[in-house]
Amino acid sequence: MTDIKNLLKNIDGYRDFIIDLQTKMTACPAVTPHTEGGLGETAKAEVLLKTLKAMKFDEIRVLEAKDPASPTGVRPNIVAKYYGENRKKTLWVMAHMDVVPPGDLAAWKTDPFRAVVKGDKIYGRGTEDNQQGLVSGLLAVKAMMDAGVRPPVNYGLLLNADEELGSDYGIITVLKKYGKIFGKDDCFIVPDGGNAKGDMVEVAEKNLLWLKVTVTGKQTHASTPQNGNNAFVAASHLVVALRDLYKQFNKRDRLFDVPYSVFEPTKHEANVPNVNTIPGSDVFYVDCRVLPCYTNKQVVDAAVKIAKSVEKKLKVKITVEDIINESSRPTDKNAPIVKLVAKYVKEVYRNRPKVQGVGGGTVAAYLRNAGFPAVVYSKLDETMHQPNEYSSIKNTIGDAKVFLLAAMNLK
Repeated sequence: MTDIKNLLKNIDGYRDFIIDLQTKMTACPAVTPHTEGGLGETAKAEVLLKTLKAMKFDEIRVLEAKDPASPTGVRPNIVAKYYGENRKKTLWVMAHMDVVPPGDLAAWKTDPFRAVVKGDKIYGRGTEDNQQGLVSGLLAVKAMMDAGVRPPVNYGLLLNADEELGSDYGIITVLKKYGKIFGKDDCFIVPDGGNAKGDMVEVAEKNLLWLKVTVTGKQTHASTPQNGNNAFVAASHLVVALRDLYKQFNKRDRLFDVPYSVFEPTKHEANVPNVNTIPGSDVFYVDCRVLPCYTNKQVVDAAVKIAKSVEKKLKVKITVEDIINESSRPTDKNAPIVKLVAKYVKEVYRNRPKVQGVGGGTVAAYLRNAGFPAVVYSKLDETMHQPNEYSSIKNTIGDAKVFLLAAMNLK
């Protein structure tokens, strides 16, 4: 019988391994090649492939997505598998290799692409997002390998490109072009979301809908408003009228932290450059996070109907475009992988985990829409995308223990 305590003890001894791998990965600025100066994930993928080969995974594959913007012409996605007793089912830990740009270098206390260790913290761009999750996933299987233990089912790592800019060259390509690598009974842990308490086990996301609203009136001098039609005024009326979406789509779902749908005007484009001109065009955006009990089409149709009423009343032309329109199936909160993650989060972190949905979007949505149970979980200090981003070694070890325990108890 496997001694789980010894496996967990193995993970406690991996501090040097964590620092070494974080240091090597951080030195590879895996910023998308679609950003000026970005080199993509190739260098980081080479570091990881060397590590995976040294660990002697049973399977290692590179799944390429063609990208003319990349210096190599492709974006790498890595699959590594450690066989379990049942080879027909795999528990995947899915993380991404790319990082966001460092931003204002003056705001950093260290070089963003040189890992600096201070006590429990490893500073550097990407150390928390998503290298922490990647390393945690690796530590769990390393503990099994070092002990010569096989889990009940396969343990797989899926290391993706392009998460930060839409996943076209990452999980979208993997599912579309290489989808046969996944079995019908496979399930996923995605360590790319969480909170500082470590008590959020995410199983659902609201539908994401971004609307671009263009109001067209007639430009004229501000001293003669009767000669024009103020698009800004009409847009302002419409912003207020769109608050009616909250009344129309008013159902609540306690699974979500914010238990209702959200419809908020956000970005507003510049209209005229000077004060004494009435704008003939005005453009604003609405960020909608819609409970899965509704469809995005229902929201778009309702927004268009409201726009037409303002259009008729104020004699302007209004167009409503959905510039992002994504829906996500939820993972059943009673799915075995959900129950296992929640159980071992409680055991490892001594907290009260909450199985819930979120308003933000993650790559888990692509997996759920493809029919796979997916749990998003990490214990994060939430420094991602910020200057002086860091990863907690303690959190990395704790999450690895959660993943190991889930893997060793999944049937």
